[in-house]
Amino acid sequence: MEWYLNFAHADLFCAYGGRLLAQDELQVAEHPALASLREALISSGIDPFTVAGGSPTPILIRGVERRCKIALDPNADLGRPDGLYGNNFARATPEAIALATQAIEAPDGGYGYYTIDEIDYILITAYTAFSAANSELSADTIVHTGFWSCGAYGGNRVLMALLQLLAARLSNIKRVVFHTGAAAGDRDLATASQILDRFLNTDAPEISVSRLVADIYNLKFRWGVSDGN
Repeated sequence: MEWYLNFAHADLFCAYGGRLLAQDELQVAEHPALASLREALISSGIDPFTVAGGSPTPILIRGVERRCKIALDPNADLGRPDGLYGNNFARATPEAIALATQAIEAPDGGYGYYTIDEIDYILITAYTAFSAANSELSADTIVHTGFWSCGAYGGNRVLMALLQLLAARLSNIKRVVFHTGAAAGDRDLATASQILDRFLNTDAPEISVSRLVADIYNLKFRWGVSDGN
């Protein structure tokens, strides 16, 4: 279990809406639900203080998703010559802030057959996220997922299910709960599972990930179209 400490202010997350980017603001920017937590405490009449009567009263918060990572280091090539910490954030351009922010987004904009680079990118993204989830908790980690990238972005549902199932195997996730939504989704998931089993159940003593990616690419999955949402 990993914890992130915040010693910014006795009034928890009080500065999250300010113009500078110090510890309090950074923690809320990367974990946006913390702002909602503060507002919920205040609206319920609960003081969000970490000190009461001169004595420390630490607050422990669990289960808040980290939605992005913001780089604060100086990098002139990316538009932040003095970094983004403190008042440098207020002076930075929106473009520089966007370049400093990393988040997971579904792949979009594809057309025709998926390229091997697109397949590799999707697998790396899912594997990175699943591995982080597994190391954050325990060997009993359960991942809930679905047809990522298959709505507005027009992704291929069989391929996206297949790559997530493979990522779960690679990151040692013991249980995946895949939300299919309907009978058609059940069939797509079953097809993906059958393909993965066929690739993995061979007489070869070991199978490289690059070989698996190549085998998946050779199935020639095609991008679909946006569902309009």
